[in-house]
Amino acid sequence: MKLTHLVAGTATAALLASAAFAQETTLRIQTHYNPEQTSGKLAAQFVEDVQTMSNGEISIEMFYASSVVATVETFDAAANGILDCDMTGGAYQTGKNPAFQFVGDIMGGYDTPYQQLSWLYYGGGLEAAQGLYNEFGMQLIGWWVYGQESLVSTEPLAGPEDLKDWKFRSPPGMETEIFAELGASPIVMDFTEVFTALETGIIDGADYSGLANDESIGLFDLAKHATYPGFHSMPSDHLACNKDVWDNLPEHQKRIVEVAMEKLALRSALFFEKANAEAAARLTEAGITLHNWSAEDRATFRTAAQTAWDDWATRSPEAAALVASHKEYLKQLGLLSE
Repeated sequence: MKLTHLVAGTATAALLASAAFAQETTLRIQTHYNPEQTSGKLAAQFVEDVQTMSNGEISIEMFYASSVVATVETFDAAANGILDCDMTGGAYQTGKNPAFQFVGDIMGGYDTPYQQLSWLYYGGGLEAAQGLYNEFGMQLIGWWVYGQESLVSTEPLAGPEDLKDWKFRSPPGMETEIFAELGASPIVMDFTEVFTALETGIIDGADYSGLANDESIGLFDLAKHATYPGFHSMPSDHLACNKDVWDNLPEHQKRIVEVAMEKLALRSALFFEKANAEAAARLTEAGITLHNWSAEDRATFRTAAQTAWDDWATRSPEAAALVASHKEYLKQLGLLSE
């Protein structure tokens, strides 16, 4: 009996000591999504998962809708310590290095989020990208890819011919060049400016998000046309953290965040596959016209996009390396023949 009490007492003491030395961590993270959006709700689940799996060791203060700094400034805010982590996307950082385009929005490449995530985890993508992030004091933790985006428009978008002089909100980077080459007039602006720009006629449409996200944020109150299924853009939203902050986390806390990100990635892809189909049915019933581009029209866009890849590959050694990595993996998947 005494031995049992001794063992129990020793175990209790060990648990108390472990609790006493547990590192409590608070991560301040900004996302460009609103909490009402489907992606915003999935981000909230990520927060809950991390806090629960860490038994409260890790708490996350999530700033939605770019409430601390503008979306494009989130990466720098994390690198400089204003925030701890950036939950937007790499494509916003192409001004630092063109290579960020190919960890943010490959455009005209993969068909499904599963293929794109496969490059990250099984095609050498995470290792290839990590040096790029580290150069700017950041650590790439993972991606969440919700699938192909839809273009939303106040005018019909039945094919490439409708892009002529079409003014639309575009993210910065390669997309502006591809669409300009196809005759459109892309205008780079923050997410927060889209509604006012649509209402005032500054833009005719927007590359905002996937169909379900577009619906949930109310874009179809202003625009009555969209492309669906999407084909032009499948952004990889990232979680990237200040490298010093990340390096100072205990290994078990790092693993918790990484696992929570992989769950977020899977749930995002699965959820939106269903949610986009349901949104398409509701929108069609409500009188929104969904334009499904033909295989020939999609090929026109893909050709223009892959021509842009080759041009961007000449802009930095890191961009050339990532383009080569994607091309090699796309060939393995049978998505690129040359």
